Amino acid sequence: MCFRISTGSEGKAMRNSEKTGYVLGSAEELNLQKTFECGQCFRWSLGENGVYFGAAGDKCLKIWQEGGQIICNAENGDISFWRNYFDIDTDYDDSLHCFSEPQYLKTCADFGKGIRILRQEPWEALCSFIISQCNNIPRIKKIISTMCSVFGEEIGCGLYSFPRPEKLAALSEGDLAPLRCGYRAAYILNAARAVCEGSLNFEELSTMPSEEAFAEVKKIHGIGDKVANCFMLYGLHRMDRFPIDVWMKRALERHFPKNYDPSVLGPYAGLAQQYIFYYARTSEGRNNFECS
Repeated sequence: MCFRISTGSEGKAMRNSEKTGYVLGSAEELNLQKTFECGQCFRWSLGENGVYFGAAGDKCLKIWQEGGQIICNAENGDISFWRNYFDIDTDYDDSLHCFSEPQYLKTCADFGKGIRILRQEPWEALCSFIISQCNNIPRIKKIISTMCSVFGEEIGCGLYSFPRPEKLAALSEGDLAPLRCGYRAAYILNAARAVCEGSLNFEELSTMPSEEAFAEVKKIHGIGDKVANCFMLYGLHRMDRFPIDVWMKRALERHFPKNYDPSVLGPYAGLAQQYIFYYARTSEGRNNFECS
């Protein structure tokens, strides 16, 4: 349940001239900084007074912490959408018993507590992680921001919707030149056309056995293991997926038994991956980390 609040003229929850908001959840279950800055999403920014603002699909939101609560102000008032997006109704504490061994995993889970695996729109997640290949976070965010402003529609808060695959499928690589995304332009167009032609059907993928869906996604030119796993975890919410990039490979080699198999974590593998990734790159003091 979410509750509408009103803060007085001197109330601490007043942000960016907004006087009302909704309690989305507790700050213990949703840590905004960790969730937005752990590498799973690219359209959220920290503004003044601790307010994050961003977009998902064609909706925008302002969200902040007030005491022990997370308060949000949705442009269109669609709070149910955002509860689903932040996966608020899932009890992540149920997974903690799986993260007791090895000790490094427990350390990562304790450090990352408050991260939520966002339920992102499939096309947006797929396209975003195609762009993420051999890229760094600031550049990924810039490319996606430019893509939205050039090919999306204005949705409020000075933000733009994520362009639909139908819009991108009709373009040429030359049309994507303003994005300055290099070879990824061909991959973006290829994926958009696969979606429009039906060879990549998100609804069908969401009901397939995990490994079968993984193999199906990889049939699309330009999508390898890492992008496919990221898409399935963040775009289809397949929590058994365990994306491995250079950060994860290094952490597994240094801190886990040889030949450690993440599949032993079952439906919690994706959450474990996010905890490990966040701790690994944060503990090494890297903010503009490379995605590969």
